[in-house]
This record gives sequence, structure tokens and C-alpha cells, in this order.
Amino acid sequence: MNEREIGELRRRLRPEKQNIDRLRGCYINEKREIISEFNQSLALMTESEAEQLLALLKKCLSGSLHKNLTDLAFSTQQVVGSSEHLLLMRLRDSALQDDDAIQTFYQTVIQSLSLEGNYMILLAHDTYDVPYRSKDDVMQNDAASEVYSYILCSICPVKLTKTALSYDIPENAFHNLAADWVVAAPEVGFLFPTFDDRSTNIYNVLYYTRDIAENHSALADALFHCTLPMPAAAQKDTFQTILGSTLEEECNYQVVQTVHDQLCTIIEEHKSNKIPEPLTLSKSAVQSVLRSSGISNDKMDAFTREYDAEFGENAVLSPRNLVDLRQMEIKAPDVTIHINAARSDLVETKVIDGVPCIIIRAEGGVEVDGVPIQIS
Repeated sequence: MNEREIGELRRRLRPEKQNIDRLRGCYINEKREIISEFNQSLALMTESEAEQLLALLKKCLSGSLHKNLTDLAFSTQQVVGSSEHLLLMRLRDSALQDDDAIQTFYQTVIQSLSLEGNYMILLAHDTYDVPYRSKDDVMQNDAASEVYSYILCSICPVKLTKTALSYDIPENAFHNLAADWVVAAPEVGFLFPTFDDRSTNIYNVLYYTRDIAENHSALADALFHCTLPMPAAAQKDTFQTILGSTLEEECNYQVVQTVHDQLCTIIEEHKSNKIPEPLTLSKSAVQSVLRSSGISNDKMDAFTREYDAEFGENAVLSPRNLVDLRQMEIKAPDVTIHINAARSDLVETKVIDGVPCIIIRAEGGVEVDGVPIQIS
């Protein structure tokens, strides 16, 4: 799926647009016991309740592709006859009315998800009469191209609020608000099947994680038996470690600056060209960036070996996971410097009287602890 297709589904999750016919779920305590279940229609809820539940579901279609959202593919063998794919199809095809499938799903989540405290599993089934889109990109709402039937799952922590002091206007008095259990934003979730090319694709599932450092791989393996890529935060740390350990003495400021600038340029060009498909980098593209930085062949070979060992020989990475578009960070034991990513040219490194130095060109005013200073 691309961002445009995800956005189309997100816009559906509003009270006036959604067509959710069934909501099911359960509340699980810290002992991993189901203490309550629910099975109801969104139409029977108040407008406020419906909006809050839709917000929880919508959150699982938010964030960035390859960072919070991962498109996982089932093999042909899985689609033909695996228990994990069959369970998802039973949930969808029954519109969440297959009680045996529901209970199997709950137990699979409970046994594989490592989540502290209480949490709630929320499942929704929706059908979408997909409007026909003409060649000139005009939606024709009165002409449906197909009916897209899908399930959306949000797994949300349930947290205890703090007591607070409240003022009651009718009584003209202060009262203590007791602590209560509230449903927090989802930690993990998924969409099945995916909405590729604005059509049903039962070969893929869109997997969501709130934390880019934790992808709950055990849950994904239990539900989908698909291999997850390395979490987005770990991709950045691993890439930086590989650069430093393999380039060694060639890993200077100019090399890191060039890599950062080129990756930022690739991202900006992809954005300005309004390409709907998510941006990824192959190993050869990463190698091309390094070669333009003047890296020797020996260091390139060392980088490639380590890259294959950490990411996999055929892995593709998102450049958004490797660099910060807004800033560069220079860190020494006693000082940290943040630089506008577009002005990395203001910095250079030199050895002065045998001492390694970071030199920053001071253009415009300079302040220290908020006090303007003069440099003479």
C-alpha cells in the first residue's frame, strides 16, 4: 500500500462515512485473563463513543510507511492452506461473527504479545464501496468499482488515571476525581487484507506499531508467520554503527555529511515529485551514496559484508529511517551540537596544534544562555 491508499481508508473512519457493521473485542488483565468481552454495533453507540472508538482504529493507519507501518506479504503456500491465513479469512468473511475464530484470535494474541499491564483488543469489520477513479483522477462516487471487505485491529493499553481535583460548577464546590481505567492509544494493530491499487489484496497485511524501537515481533510471527524487518530506530543505530566500524579512519565529517545530505536529497526529490509509492533504498543505492563520498574499495567491501550480515543481502531500507531531515547532531563527551540539516556546511573539523577541533562558522547573531555575545 502507499500513503494515498492508506489516507483514503483513514478518511472513511468518520461517523458520517464509515460502514462498520460489527465491533468485537475483549479486556485483558495483567494476569493475561479475559475478564470481559463485547460484541456490538457502532450504530448503537452515542456519537461521542463512536468518535473515540473510530479514533483508536484510525490510529492504526497513521505514521510513516517503513517506520510505523509495515506491509507484510504472505507466501502463496500460506494463502493456499496455512492456519494463520485461514484464521484471518474466517474473521473477515464472517464479518467477525465466527465465535470460534474470535476466541482463537484472542488466545493467539494473549500468548504472544508482551505488553505490561491491562489492555484491550478491538476488532472492527467494514465494507467499502470503492468509488471508481477515472484516468484524470476524478472520483465517481455513484460508480463503485468493487466492494472492499476488511478487518481492522487495534490493541490498546488500558491505564489507570491519577486522582485530580475538580471544580463542580452547579454545586459551586471542589471535589476529588477518583482514579479510573481509560483506554490509551493503540500500541500495535493491523489491517487485513490490504488495499493495494485500491483493490483487495489477500496476500498482504498492513502491520502497525506505535513505538519505532519495538515491533512486537513475537505477535507478528504468531499471527502472520511473516518475517518483520528490523525496527526503524534499530535500522538507524545499526547503519551508523556499520559506517563507523567499517570505514574506520576514512569515516570523517565530510563523509558523514555527504551521506546525510545525499539521503536527504533523495527524500526531498521523492516528496517533490509526489511519487505515491513508498521510498526505499536497495543495497546498490546505498553503495552508490558511499562511493560518491570517496570511500576506498577495501572499505566499501567491508561495509558491504557488514551490511549483508546485519540487514540481509536483499534488504531494502527507508532513507527516512537512516537520517533526520531537520538536523545533524555532533556529539563529544562534554558537548552536543545540533545543526540545521540544510546548513551542515557551517561546520568543519581541523587539527590545531595537535588538538582535534570542531569549527563552526558563526553567521548572524550568536547567543549564549540567551545572551547576545560579540565575537572579536
